[in-house]
Amino acid sequence: MKIIAAYLLAVLGGNTAPSAVDVKRILGSVGVEGEDEQIELLLREVKGKDFAELIASGREKLSSVPSGGGAVAVSAVSGGGAAAAAPPAKAKEEKKVEEKEESDDDMGFSLFD
Repeated sequence: MKIIAAYLLAVLGGNTAPSAVDVKRILGSVGVEGEDEQIELLLREVKGKDFAELIASGREKLSSVPSGGGAVAVSAVSGGGAAAAAPPAKAKEEKKVEEKEESDDDMGFSLFD
């Protein structure tokens, strides 16, 4: 995934056909070493393909992958008012639970006494 991200960064930076050296340079800038075999495999797979077509193809493939929560995201994006209101209410509930967990009243002692 790091190699793909480095390739995409190079393309977004204006390099329409990044080389292995370009990808390695980007990875090295953040302290990551890329394996030559994986970089070469990626470059062979994307050689001669348009960046926009690759992204569109990837989106199409990802749309068929179950993600276990996509129904809420889809309905919120499509304008479902009830679905859009649900996440903030859930966040409030989680916040209340965290406050109870942080309290040490039930345990009868404090770390700083």
